[in-house]
Amino acid sequence: MTSSPTLVTGATGLVGNNVVRQLLGRGRGVRVLARDGADPRPLAGLDVEIFRGDILRPETLSPACSGAGAVIHAAGYVHLGRTGLALQRAVNVEGTRNVARAARRAGARMIHISSCDAAGIGPVGAPADEDTPLADPRGCTYAISKREAEQAVREEIGKGLDAVIVNPGFMLGPWDWKPSSGRMLLEVARGRGLLAPRGWFSVCDVRDVASGIISAAERGARGRRYLMAGENTTYLAAWRLFARVTGGRRPWMTAGPAMLFLAGRGGDLAARLSGRESDVNSAAIAYARLPKNYTSRRAREELGYASRPFEETVCDAWAWLKDNGYA
Repeated sequence: MTSSPTLVTGATGLVGNNVVRQLLGRGRGVRVLARDGADPRPLAGLDVEIFRGDILRPETLSPACSGAGAVIHAAGYVHLGRTGLALQRAVNVEGTRNVARAARRAGARMIHISSCDAAGIGPVGAPADEDTPLADPRGCTYAISKREAEQAVREEIGKGLDAVIVNPGFMLGPWDWKPSSGRMLLEVARGRGLLAPRGWFSVCDVRDVASGIISAAERGARGRRYLMAGENTTYLAAWRLFARVTGGRRPWMTAGPAMLFLAGRGGDLAARLSGRESDVNSAAIAYARLPKNYTSRRAREELGYASRPFEETVCDAWAWLKDNGYA
């Protein structure tokens, strides 16, 4: 990474805000792309240069990218469900294409923050790596859009873009202003997680991922993908840890197939009636049941990525949520 400033998109979100703070902590110059009306709290008191714009408005990206040494693209739209593919494609695919094109024209290196949902899956004894074939997305529009977004970046790499792709696992940690993934922790704390979904997922600390992203900007290989995961665990085990840390009611068990089927169909019906899909829907439930176990070996060996203990991450995330009035 050069002495030129780094542009961060999605700087008010969980990943982007942690990246911004770590860059500033290392004495780097930071620019952020922020929409008009964005929540001012995440950037309050931070020594950053703010460019007003939107990844869906290409004309606002060129000024922000001009003179930047690197562009860390963390902006995106996240909703695990069966609906909203057009919106997911607009933001996650076309928005990414716009950023990649602007970075290429500016001669800046791009770090695209993708997701493990754009990678393959693997069982406990054989976790997936960057070369594992993709699995059926089970109708999950977010997974579909993130895979297509990576393809958009690869197309720009073919035109000369210097880019690296990072695939984080499920992230928890401080500076979760929305909150985003912290909502799962809050729901368990409120006693709403008595029956956990089936399936596995990989939980990591957003601070470790942010550090890995900066390392990818500094020495990641052009065109390379890096999985940045953490502890591979079941939802039931994770939720029981969440309950112990937060003092919430301990989950009883994993929901059975019939209950999951009814919950998913009920969520789909509610979405059709209301026009708004909740987090409980058939696509999210089906996708959660996949064995999403990952290895971060490549990121460890090439970037020095390391993940801290799972319980430490949960404790720190919960402390931040409490300190900032979310719990």
